[in-house]
Amino acid sequence: MAKIGPFEQLQAELATKMVAVNTLIRTRMVSKHAPRIPEVTAHLVEAGGKRLRPLLTLAAAKMCGYQGEDDVKLAAIVEFIHTATLLHDDVVDESDQRRGRPTANLLWDNKSSVLVGDYLFSRSFQLMVETGNLRVLDILANASAVIAEGEVLQLSVAQDLSTSEGTYFQVIRGKTAALFSAATEVGAVIAQANQTNVDALRDYGDALGISFQIVDDLLDYGGASAAMGKNTGDDFRERKLTLPVILAVAKASDKERAFWVRTIEKGDQNDDDLARAMEILHKHACLDITKNKALGWAKTAESALGPLPESALKSTLAELAGYVVSRIV
Repeated sequence: MAKIGPFEQLQAELATKMVAVNTLIRTRMVSKHAPRIPEVTAHLVEAGGKRLRPLLTLAAAKMCGYQGEDDVKLAAIVEFIHTATLLHDDVVDESDQRRGRPTANLLWDNKSSVLVGDYLFSRSFQLMVETGNLRVLDILANASAVIAEGEVLQLSVAQDLSTSEGTYFQVIRGKTAALFSAATEVGAVIAQANQTNVDALRDYGDALGISFQIVDDLLDYGGASAAMGKNTGDDFRERKLTLPVILAVAKASDKERAFWVRTIEKGDQNDDDLARAMEILHKHACLDITKNKALGWAKTAESALGPLPESALKSTLAELAGYVVSRIV
């Protein structure tokens, strides 16, 4: 029998807890006065997402010896925050597909997506208060602010070809890694782990989230549409300055720069432009460089776990970092 992967190992190890998390999510999605709320949230929450972030919270708590039930609330909070950001992102990006299904804003409308996202944020803060842990509230409230800040930064530099690699990492550390690191950090905090272990799990989540987002951006220029749940080349068509393009712009000839100005800055695209973009990216090895950066951050995540005591769960989390990047290797 083939060895199951680290994600499946996490699911198996935390199956009972995840049942409780999913039950709590469904319970808190209910609205007595606005039936559209559970309709919209169920469409996204039940869409087959991996629930990676709540799994990380449960794993961190268990690794640190937690025996209570508040880890379930924290895992549900993390998923609610994530789902709220997806609802808002799809409106901002004018997306029509998420996880291989039509987006909520396409099925309903932008107003519903924004307002239901706000509702989920509010629900998450109600759950935070129920844990009675001020430090947890501080971590998750800060993560929510950082996520919003990252999204606004991305919006403010959109289509700006002068955007640097440093700004790109600032964006993804905000919009993606902040929730990964909060997810692992609060698991350790609720278990009253020592500061060394709290820091280790926070740093693991941060590096894992960065690697995850780099891989996601790379897959847009070479991933299978079915596996990604979106169309290959969406980032190009939406004129997003992800790392492969930022690297290509930095190395561009005058003719290539004119191409990026037309397609990204001005949004003047034709049917052949994605293929041309791919040619330029390959010419300057931008996809390979991006892949190596993702691999580097996965190694950083694995190394961050060093201070934690050895356990099967620690090994699984270390393997998970490699699994995240395996989609592109």
